[in-house]
Amino acid sequence: MVVGDLALELETVVIGSGPGGYVAAIRAAQMGQKVAIIEKDAIGGVCLNVGCIPSKALINAGHRFQEAQHSETFGVSAEGVKLDFTQTQKWKDEKVVKTLTKGVEMLLKKNKVEIIRGTAFFNDTNQLRVVTDETAQSYTFKHAIIATGSRPIEIKGFKFGKRILDSTGGLNLKEVPKKLVVIGGGYIGSELAGAYANLGAEVTILEGLPSILAQFDADMTKLAVDNFKKKGVTIVTNAMAKNAVENDKGVSVTYEAEGKEHTIEADYVMVTVGRRPNTDDLGLEVARIETTDRGLIKVDKQGRTSQHHIFAIGDITPGLALAHKASYEAKIAAEAISGKPVEIDYVAMPAVCFTDPELATVGLTEKEAKEQGLNVKVSKFPFGANGRALSLNATEGFVRLVSEADTGLLLGGQVAGVGASDLIGELAVAVESRLNVEDIALTIHAHPTLGETIMDATEIALGLPIHV
Repeated sequence: MVVGDLALELETVVIGSGPGGYVAAIRAAQMGQKVAIIEKDAIGGVCLNVGCIPSKALINAGHRFQEAQHSETFGVSAEGVKLDFTQTQKWKDEKVVKTLTKGVEMLLKKNKVEIIRGTAFFNDTNQLRVVTDETAQSYTFKHAIIATGSRPIEIKGFKFGKRILDSTGGLNLKEVPKKLVVIGGGYIGSELAGAYANLGAEVTILEGLPSILAQFDADMTKLAVDNFKKKGVTIVTNAMAKNAVENDKGVSVTYEAEGKEHTIEADYVMVTVGRRPNTDDLGLEVARIETTDRGLIKVDKQGRTSQHHIFAIGDITPGLALAHKASYEAKIAAEAISGKPVEIDYVAMPAVCFTDPELATVGLTEKEAKEQGLNVKVSKFPFGANGRALSLNATEGFVRLVSEADTGLLLGGQVAGVGASDLIGELAVAVESRLNVEDIALTIHAHPTLGETIMDATEIALGLPIHV
């Protein structure tokens, strides 16, 4: 190993190049800072390489496979439809992932951000060390932004291996398994369970809680559960996963439910029970950066840690572990370093799950609003009454708005159905901008579009519905 004895000087250094890190680096450079970004793996982080993006690619491939087999409703039929999963994975990796990661690297270079390869750890409050297999180099810095993200949790009895997989392994399978067990029915587990079910796998979901997707309202979750059942997916709730034993041909998964032990034979088991912040090997103690008992870094409203010149963003800080939350916080931290009077003050943080149908929420739910003592009105419009949804043959689901009963102020909204991931954007703008339902109702929505469901829901809130 070649060791650099003399510490090199950096102005602003960003550790990690995921949706938080690369955005922070670019925005800091735009603010006039001289920026370096350190990445030990692939540019783009988990999200672009082995998370948000490739999972959506597999989900889309699954939809295409199902459509090719089951479009008789439209008068379209096909015989001998086959899936070349090697080609599917090649498209995902080369046309989707590589395109985006190369694009991010180009953007960093365009903004004159220096890319440093290696693993970083602090060895002082103003110095860090970057290590690779061949080299080690120390750097001093004026400001640092920590954006190291998170990793899958490994649970007792399920040591990751050839057939016991985390979500990364699940995304990179060489073949579609005949049988797949998914432990954990949250966002990641439900999305990948749906993707592989659409691609032809026999899927079982083991969930410890009384319901999968417990983050969403029950009527939203029911739509996803009903769709899973149509696909032949088995969902076992209130289940305790005990262990998994690998063999040459598959894996045996043992779990407990309703007081009895059961064993399932499968080709693979994928564990998706949550993620752990990547803060344990950063030398935070040496840098005197305070953390919670869960390893999350304590930050203020600008993302500053207990060290005024060091910031932290994304999954390593308290709050939802969402890529768009990390990107938002990235801009705040970068601008705060430049002295801008900014702080984290969002009202609306949308969340989306790409199940069938898609589920999305932003702002307060009815339950959350009532828990805060608010007097609310709930307005719900079905996709079945929307012309565009009918033309897509995708009428399941609804738009629901939660507004103040007296003022009409929009407090939150949920969308369950086709295009929910796109529709939630309008509701996020409305909640963040403190619009009331009349503001939305008076906005002309193009026809025929799914977006009209939001306008129709606001007219229900006003007591003047046209289409129900």
